[in-house]
Amino acid sequence: MSKRKIIVWTVLAPFVAIQFIRPNRNNDGKVPGLVFVNLYAVPDRLDQILREACYDCHSNNTRYPWYTNFQPIGWILAGHIKKGKSNINFSEFNSYSSRRQISKLKAISDQVEDNKMPLKSYKLFHKKARLSAQEKKLIITWMRNKADSILVNEGVETNIDKGFQDHTSLKKSFCK
Repeated sequence: MSKRKIIVWTVLAPFVAIQFIRPNRNNDGKVPGLVFVNLYAVPDRLDQILREACYDCHSNNTRYPWYTNFQPIGWILAGHIKKGKSNINFSEFNSYSSRRQISKLKAISDQVEDNKMPLKSYKLFHKKARLSAQEKKLIITWMRNKADSILVNEGVETNIDKGFQDHTSLKKSFCK
């Protein structure tokens, strides 16, 4: 066998072999982001933007492009998805505490405003994820407003609960 054939087989054989080692798919069969959309009254346009620019990496359902069937590309994408879901998962947003929801909503607005999200590598292959200035403004404004409204609502609930507890303790002290 010639040196050239040995080199080709040395490179080709491992490449073929790794095609059989595939990462698990991120797909729970549910509609992506449904939990987030049901939790809050998300405007249709914002929902569409989130589906196109965020949910592939930040939900329990990923739309896989054809090229992810080739390794190591599939492995790289699986790593991006795992990291993305660890930062925020729209499919499990309702399980977050109010404090964490506020933090995540503010982080989303900051990441979009700083052009850190969606990732450049994602935008390269997903044209719909290339956000216009108007789409960015919609995301930033809505996320910040929603975070503020949760904060206000939590503050109101806390004050009501505190007032009730104060009233109860006063009643106990007078009834002694």
